[in-house]
Amino acid sequence: MQSERLPTLEDVARVAGVSRSTVSRVINGIRNVDPQLHEQVWNAVDQTGYVPNLLARSLVTRRTGTVALVVSDSETHDDDPFMSRFFSDPYFGRVVGGLMSVLRPLGVQLALRMVGAAGHKQLVGDLRNGQADGAVVLSLPAHDPLPGMLADARIPAVLIGRPASPVPISYVDLANETGAALAAERLVARGCRQIAMISGPADVPASVDRDSGFRRALARHGHAWVPQEVGNFTQDSGAAAMRALLAAQPNLDGVFAANDLMALGALLTLRDAGRHVPDDVAVIGFDDSSAAVAARPALTTVRHPLEDMAAEAARLLLTRLDDPAARIASVIYEPTLVLRQTA
Repeated sequence: MQSERLPTLEDVARVAGVSRSTVSRVINGIRNVDPQLHEQVWNAVDQTGYVPNLLARSLVTRRTGTVALVVSDSETHDDDPFMSRFFSDPYFGRVVGGLMSVLRPLGVQLALRMVGAAGHKQLVGDLRNGQADGAVVLSLPAHDPLPGMLADARIPAVLIGRPASPVPISYVDLANETGAALAAERLVARGCRQIAMISGPADVPASVDRDSGFRRALARHGHAWVPQEVGNFTQDSGAAAMRALLAAQPNLDGVFAANDLMALGALLTLRDAGRHVPDDVAVIGFDDSSAAVAARPALTTVRHPLEDMAAEAARLLLTRLDDPAARIASVIYEPTLVLRQTA
């Protein structure tokens, strides 16, 4: 019995109503194609079931069709705790979702690389040797050398979050100071007078910006000093920080946590201490992640549009792959306050 014929480029072109060359340009990731035709072609790919020949495409474009998502930390993480954090923290899942919203329609694969200080040189070597066409980088430590190493090696890369020191590399970031100021203004508007903060690690640029934005906004309302405990962006650290704040400031009536997971931990501690939210203590988080919706009561938080930011990082990287001489760019997103039940 004759096997069923596999769909071809000509089949896709016929269904899309375009030329074979247009189909080829779209599938090979050549981006100077009208967006409407681009959509028609990929719809036709879906209808026909056409599967691009990745080997042939790589020979034409000299690309692997793969982008690396690099999570860079100061330590080497071959242990389970870091893997557990990656797959359980809403932050990372939202980044992956945003990247794939841009890469998947283009047939570009995403490869996850988690590297500590000992793995930076190997990563740069792997990228130089063509294991991926470029990288989107989540750089966690403040003085991470990896962004500079990628720039020096002329490897196409985009950061999510600004680098701690000037590096010739494109990035997307959030106006973190503005977001923290929104939290401060909300707590003041509610009449909170004894306000405290659970900050993130002091060596992370986003933590520094949120800290300074919150303090500056409160200073404009006469709050010269804000009690603070430091967490590490986990729920457990938020719970521990809240316990320390209650011990030192038993009359506190407002808390800002620098991410939602720490705010969730703070809510659990307040509940265990018999403090009612928001009547006794108002709580505001940061990120507007799934943890904010899951919290009880639902968490008032600062919206961090991670999916949009990750999608823009993917677009910036694809632009640089198409044009290595493209200008190094930064895109800064504005936060918004999402009012729910805790403040």
